[in-house]
Parts: sequence; C-alpha cells; structure tokens
Amino acid sequence: MEKWDASYDVVVVGSGAGGLTAALTAQLKGLTSLVIEKTDKYGGSSSLSGGAIWVPNNVYLERAGLKDTMEKAEAYMEATVGDRVPAERKRAYLTRGPEMVKFLHEHTNHVRFEYIPGYSDYYPEAPGGFPQGRSVEPVVFDLKKLGEERKRIRRANLPTYGMVMNAYEFHKVNMITRTWTGKKTSLKIGMRLMRSICTGYRPAALGEALIGRLRLSLMEAKGDLWLSTAFSDYVTEGGRVTGIQAVRDGKPVRIEAKHGVILAAGGFSHSQELREKYLPHPTSAQWTSAAEGQTGDILAASLGLGARIDLMDRVWGAPSAVPPGEKPFFLVADRGIPNMMIVNGAGERYVNEAVPYHEFVDTMYAQNKPETPTTPSWMILDQRAKNRYIFLGLFPGQPFPKRWLENGFVKKGSTPAELAGQIGIDPARLTSTFERFNRMAQKGEDEDFHRGQSAYDRYYGDPTLPNPSLAPIAKAPFYAVPVVPGDIGTKGGLVTDACARVLQEDGTPIGGLFATGNCSAAVMGETYPGPGATLGPAMTFGYVAATYLAETKQINRMKL
Repeated sequence: MEKWDASYDVVVVGSGAGGLTAALTAQLKGLTSLVIEKTDKYGGSSSLSGGAIWVPNNVYLERAGLKDTMEKAEAYMEATVGDRVPAERKRAYLTRGPEMVKFLHEHTNHVRFEYIPGYSDYYPEAPGGFPQGRSVEPVVFDLKKLGEERKRIRRANLPTYGMVMNAYEFHKVNMITRTWTGKKTSLKIGMRLMRSICTGYRPAALGEALIGRLRLSLMEAKGDLWLSTAFSDYVTEGGRVTGIQAVRDGKPVRIEAKHGVILAAGGFSHSQELREKYLPHPTSAQWTSAAEGQTGDILAASLGLGARIDLMDRVWGAPSAVPPGEKPFFLVADRGIPNMMIVNGAGERYVNEAVPYHEFVDTMYAQNKPETPTTPSWMILDQRAKNRYIFLGLFPGQPFPKRWLENGFVKKGSTPAELAGQIGIDPARLTSTFERFNRMAQKGEDEDFHRGQSAYDRYYGDPTLPNPSLAPIAKAPFYAVPVVPGDIGTKGGLVTDACARVLQEDGTPIGGLFATGNCSAAVMGETYPGPGATLGPAMTFGYVAATYLAETKQINRMKL
C-alpha cells in the first residue's frame, strides 16, 4: 500500500489557464481535483498575457455574426500549420475548442469572453483567414470578487499608471492623438480609473481577468489549489502514473492521482541550461516574458518514463527590448506604428517590421550572420512617432526615462549619421537606408518588404494615413533601441495525442499522464495563426484531458 499525504481523482501541475481549465472541468464533471503551483502566485504566464484565445467557430464569434465554419478553420490551419502536426490533433482542436468555450460559458457564472472586432488573424490573406479576426478576450473582471485570493494572483504590473484596458481598448487608445475614437476610449478608461479610486472597484483585464475568472469558478466548484508546491517526480505502478512526488513549503509530499495527472507546467524559458541545449543561439533567459517559474521541471522525469518530445527548438517568438536590469518590453503594437523602421547591425532593413511577432523572431535568427547581425537589431523612430503613439509603455509625448538615456539603452541623434555613430553602424549606410525608407514611405508603398499590405500589418497602424503602418522618419531627434529575439514561452515539449495523452516514442500513451500548454509540443506546430493561439490550445486540451478522465471513470463504473 502506498502512503499518500493527499488523494484526488486528478492532480494538475501548473496554475495557468490550461491548468485551471483542466481542474475546473474535472470538478464540474464529478472528479475531485488539485492544482499545484511551485511559485507563491497562481496564474503563470497566462496571467501576464493578453488573455485572448484563438478558438475558431466558437459561440462568441457566432453571436458576433462572424460566420466562421469548420471548413474555413480547417483550410486556415492547413495553410498555416500544415502537416507539421498530425491531422487528428488539429481536428481535435478545431472540434473540441468551441466545445470547451461553450462548456465554460454554460457551466460557470464567471468565465466570459467578448469578441475583439478587427483583431486580424495573423495570416488573414491565407485560405480560410479572417481579416476581421477570430479572437475573443475575457470581459473586464473585478478582482475584489476573489476575496483573499486576490493577494495571490500573479499580476502583470503593466505600465499603464493604474488605468485598466483590454486589448480592444488599447488598440483605440494607441491612437489617442490621432482619432476621436481614441480620445473617447481614453475617457472611458479614465472613468473606470475614477470608479476604482472612489468605490474600491478593482478591475483587471487581459490575462489577469482570464485567470481571475477561472480561479473564482474553480473556488465555487470546490477545487483545491496549493501554492509553493513544486513537482519533483512521478509515482508509478505497473507503468502507469498513479500520483506525484512534490515539495510543499519545503517538505516532501506524495499526492495520489486516482485517475490521472495533467501537466500544465509551462515551458523552459527561464532555464538557461535548457535554452542552450535546445534553442537557436544566441539565447538568453533574460529575454523571456514568461513567468519565472517556467524552468522545465517536468521534462527530465517525463523523459525517464519514455515520453517523446518535439518542437524543442521553437519558441513563441516575441521581439523584445530589454532595458538593463529591467523586464523585457514585448514589442507588439510598437512594430506597427508609422515613422519607425528596424535595421540590422549593418544598418539595413531585412524584414517587414509589422509582421506577426513569432515570424519576426524566426526571421531574426534566419538572417543573423556575422556581416549582418540581427541580434540585436535596432528599432529606429523619430520625434513625430514619439509624440503621436504609445511606445515602450510610454504615452504619446511622454519622455523616455532619464536612466534609459544615461545607461545607453536609448540612443539619440540629431541626424541619421549621428545616430549611426551612437549604435556603431556605418553612417553612410544608415543614412542611405533612411533615404530609401523615406522615399517609399512618401509614396505609401514598401517596395522591399510590402509593409502595410496585410490587414494584420495595418491593425496597429495609424488609420488617418494612406498606408497606416508607413510614414517617413524625418523629424529629429531620432531614437534607437536594441531589439532581441525574446519569447513569451517555449513551444516544444511532450508529444500528445488528440485526447491530450502523453505518448511514448512508439506512439503508445503513458497510462495516467496527460499534458497541455507549453510543456507539450504545440498543436500550432512551427507557426502562430492568430492572437490567443497559445491560450486557446492550453485551455482546450486541459478540458479534453479532464473530460477524457471523467468519461473513463463513468465507463469503468458502468462495467462494474
């Protein structure tokens, strides 16, 4: 007889959106569940994220009149992911994802989303792509509803000075100096801030709203969550996983999982050792925007069980600017503004600056050569861009922090040649790049990299311009910041099947072991189809795993 310190039907490792969805589904389907989280905050990288999910053909899209279909979604997955992922797993995602969204809507009082109008699929011109977008985001949530649990949620601490906004609102606020919609949205957000100050309302948006809604739902469903509890190994019997060994508050514990263990522990972004082993070089844990607990803890133990791994050399790429001693700035909207370009170490453009972020990082690595280094690259903008748009979390016209200029993170020059001297680029080369870029920008046509031709390129651009993402870099002074190939998580890990079961090298499942999220090999393969294509699969396959366990329990009970 095993000696257990605790016993549950399902044990979930990791407290991000995938893990919370798995535990919540298990509870709602009649299984007891425990979530363990090794840090002292729950939410993982999901809490730091934009919170959107990319799940084609879901109920919120239907209500918005989007007219998505399974056929369109399959065509798009085929055009983007291709055959890098087995067809049955892609189809499971497209089938079970909408089922997951509907289940949480119908069986909880709090998990609610809303459509993000116009937030384009990342490849909207591909077959089945939607220029109007397929992403939905969590409705703004009052953290006060969590009670004492509010103190334990992982906070993103975004530089918005107390103002809370969702993705749709940020898109409008980014144009506060350019459009009336931007001004009206800013007023709405300001009123939300005043309500918070005057009434104690504690609004949260983006990933915090998603995690808050899932956590409150799990609390109401009576699911358990242990913080400061780190996975250390599996407990097995006859080749089947029957529980886990963990360390809780510094003490070893053995936890029984009567029906299964669901891994939702995230990737290995914060393990420099694993990054050096698997990822393209150069690589640095200082470049990641993932939560600090993501160090690949389940990997060695899973390989010990014979688990197969895949996509270990891939990340969810996030071009980033990293001020010395500070956290990375993930450059999403920043790369869509006009009056800006990105050059390599030779002072030349090498990519459409506004491409989807994962593609940008892939291109950085593909183009990184001794004579034309791209790590770092240099993001260059003029004073007009600084005055008009949000950049590095700073509102239009807000000066760069003095420390950034003093420590050299931000370079400044009154001419392209002077700026080139600041960043170690040949002045004549950079001046020539400026001149060519500005000639094309004047015409509104990027002849070199076609910036602004895709609906996605234009999403974060300036709608008052003929080409929303293209305008000359002409108003001095000029600024430059280094850009590195960061990430929001690694995307390689344990290979799973359509039921989220972890597979061995021979393709057979390891009994009692399931995985979802960034500790599993991504269903999106080497690409990134749309906003929320990380969280959507994490939640979907967490739901799939818990549903499988609940149905298996029911079948076994009927046999008895």
